[in-house]
Amino acid sequence: MRALLLSLALLIASPALALADARAERDGDALVVRWTASRPVDVRVSTAPDALPGAATLASAADADGEHRITAPAGQRLYVLLKEQGSSDWQRVAERVLPLEAGSNFRDIGGYLAAGGKHVRWGLIYRSAGQPLLTPADQAQIARLNLANLVDLRSAEERRLAPTRIQNVRYNAVGYSMAALMPAAGTAPVRNGATLYRGFPTLLAPHLKLVFDRLLNEPGALAYNCSAGQDRTGFVTAMILSALGVPQPVIMQDYLLSTQLRRPQFEMPRIDPAVAANDPVARMFAAYQTPQAMTPTPLVEADGTPFLAGAFAEIAEKYGSVEAYLEREAGLTPARRTALRRAYLE
Repeated sequence: MRALLLSLALLIASPALALADARAERDGDALVVRWTASRPVDVRVSTAPDALPGAATLASAADADGEHRITAPAGQRLYVLLKEQGSSDWQRVAERVLPLEAGSNFRDIGGYLAAGGKHVRWGLIYRSAGQPLLTPADQAQIARLNLANLVDLRSAEERRLAPTRIQNVRYNAVGYSMAALMPAAGTAPVRNGATLYRGFPTLLAPHLKLVFDRLLNEPGALAYNCSAGQDRTGFVTAMILSALGVPQPVIMQDYLLSTQLRRPQFEMPRIDPAVAANDPVARMFAAYQTPQAMTPTPLVEADGTPFLAGAFAEIAEKYGSVEAYLEREAGLTPARRTALRRAYLE
């Protein structure tokens, strides 16, 4: 995972800044911040995702070794501002993955280089797998994110089998049946770009409309999830990042992080065999709970093409561009896209 996170850090570094490959990763009870710069860097820290340098605490002045460790017990989320001496520019970095005890693939999509040389704001948009087994400590950590909305991308059957444990947050969902993701005579979702992912632009259009409505009209952070946090969540993330002007190679690398970041044992409660016997959706998820099926597999076709490419291909064929698709199916007009970038880029 570290190698993929590093390659993402290299991709998101702004060419306008001398700072490069800036990133923050957890190491036990510490947050390790690393960067490359030609001159010493001042390191400032805040618990607020929108704090400006003057409001952040100086953690290290004129730091020249490209690394600084900050004490940060699990559950404490910090935002680090880096400024190279002699420059007025600064860059914010944060821990991408929330270190939950019993969560899976819960991460911030901030930090990516986007339209106009700006970066996606940290602390405002989170993607996740299902959250049916969160511990009280996990619930407390998520409460500190100040979520205003949770959009559940799962089917009605999944939401019944594994209700979220995120509390005191407005809950949003669009009803549909898991049958939309299952072959007519099978018990498992279709898992290739030509079928499953090509269906996402149609299946998830109502969810995208809901997500963009919440992002544009309601203050506060937003989280969204499916069961594994990789397929439906991966598509919605790709559309949000596309709307913000993030390059497609970066979007693909963020998508592929799910293979390393999933913890399937926390995505669905253990399913009672008696329930599974008479419920095809429960039976499908019970099959995923065998030891052999608990290891995430890479999200690519046999030739290495990411599954997500199928969704982009479908959009290109039917709409011409992601912008046209989002305007037609999710109501994201050019004016609303401009407003979205104004709100979620820095």
